[in-house]
Amino acid sequence: MSTAKKEYKRVTVKTLVEMKNHGEKISMLTAYDYTMAKIVDGSGVDVILVGDSASNVMAGHETTLPITLDQMIYHASSVIRAVNRALVVVDLPFGSYQSDPKEALRSAIRIMKESGAHSVKLEGGREIKESIKRILNAGIPVMGHLGLTPQSIYKFGTYTVRAKEEKEAIDLIKDAKMLEKIGCFAIVLEKVPAALAKKVAESVSIPIIGIGAGHDVDGQVLVLHDMIGMTHEFHPRFLRRYLNLYKDMTEAISQYVNDVKSIDFPNHSEQY
Repeated sequence: MSTAKKEYKRVTVKTLVEMKNHGEKISMLTAYDYTMAKIVDGSGVDVILVGDSASNVMAGHETTLPITLDQMIYHASSVIRAVNRALVVVDLPFGSYQSDPKEALRSAIRIMKESGAHSVKLEGGREIKESIKRILNAGIPVMGHLGLTPQSIYKFGTYTVRAKEEKEAIDLIKDAKMLEKIGCFAIVLEKVPAALAKKVAESVSIPIIGIGAGHDVDGQVLVLHDMIGMTHEFHPRFLRRYLNLYKDMTEAISQYVNDVKSIDFPNHSEQY
């Protein structure tokens, strides 16, 4: 049953919990630069993720692993300058938190101080528990990330659906409860069976935001460049393309090239 939507002038971590309690779904998209973030924020998205997916869509890397902490701070700073309403979450990149809780805290502090971000996101469960606790103890809000964790791609060897087997599903639910218990304000759940995602969302009081996790979670997240069709070679089942900007932009740029070469641009009205 639909619920009346409350207007939030500014989305906070507490807002998301309130939205879950009221049955209002949470919308989340990525952004990596000022111009796109301003459009996304102005369109009413609740959460903007400055994702390490910038490694793929902005820098052209095959995985998310190469992007550095300095680069994430650069992208986050650009986004923060554009945002008036949305909660901004920034990924801690690979290598900045896994091995040492003290290093994890230093990385999170740098993101918060140098970019002005509102929170950070880390991939993993019990194996990074101490890193998350160290960051939370410093007063920095943390969003968890379970299921398919792209920073661990070489461990799993594939981007296939996670937690299809009973043991992994049980462990995932335990990790979600653990993340809630230690103080995470929300969890991204990526590429898991819809029935399991529903169980996870019902097992915790914090919001579960899905990507390839069905509709029985508390919100959805997509990579902006995929959703608006700027990328065109990526076709997972969970992706709905709302535009085909690759086609539109290619046609527009080709027309510009033709107009320049035929001396149609600029015309008399486009000169001084």
